[in-house]
Amino acid sequence: MSPTILVVDDEPPIRKLLRMGLATQGYAILEAPDARTALALLGREGVDLVILDLGLPDMRGHDLLRSVRSSHPDLPVVVLSSRDDESGKVEALDLGANDYVTKPFGMAELLARLRAAMRHQLAARGERPIFRVDSLSVDLVRRIVKVDEAEVKLTPREYDFLRVLVLHAGKVLTHAQLMRSVPSSSDPQYLRVYVRQLRQKLEADPERPRILLTETGVGYRLRAPDDEPAPPHRGAGGATAH
Repeated sequence: MSPTILVVDDEPPIRKLLRMGLATQGYAILEAPDARTALALLGREGVDLVILDLGLPDMRGHDLLRSVRSSHPDLPVVVLSSRDDESGKVEALDLGANDYVTKPFGMAELLARLRAAMRHQLAARGERPIFRVDSLSVDLVRRIVKVDEAEVKLTPREYDFLRVLVLHAGKVLTHAQLMRSVPSSSDPQYLRVYVRQLRQKLEADPERPRILLTETGVGYRLRAPDDEPAPPHRGAGGATAH
């Protein structure tokens, strides 16, 4: 059976674009122009993932997300947001969105984000004993980290930080989410220190990371297995990686 995606967006051209693009990939599509319709569909249809525009006419998108998370805690949600709405992205991720895509968006990027969100949902049902991406492998049972089959020594805090990222691979984790998961300090600068230290140990080129990626102003993302390396955008690499 094809996965069913609920598209929640009040703009008919956007819904049409998504309907056409997703249908060609074999997804079944449900559409809601507002929050009321979305909640009704969620109550009676089998939905596998939600694409949610934050600008809705009858309810703030973040409030709808909060309601969805309350009734469907494991349902993947990918948010559509405007390019300059950085605070809105952070709030949505803190409320439990799996990812966000910035308008205007490319269909290939959106499809990759949807696949990652659905893979994360499956992985969240139980810890994978060994996580692999590129040259990195993390044995979550024996707490062994390797790069190119050579064991890498991490401090306990570095390992805890990496483990959280592994358990949410493919998902953007905000600074606040990471600080709650790995208590160390209320200063996000400590997160940058951990990221810098991990990149020095795990990345072939720490200045152009391919595994541990920065979402500028939002947080960090560990590449999911089988994902194509992300191009250096939104601070994912180069001089803008922190």
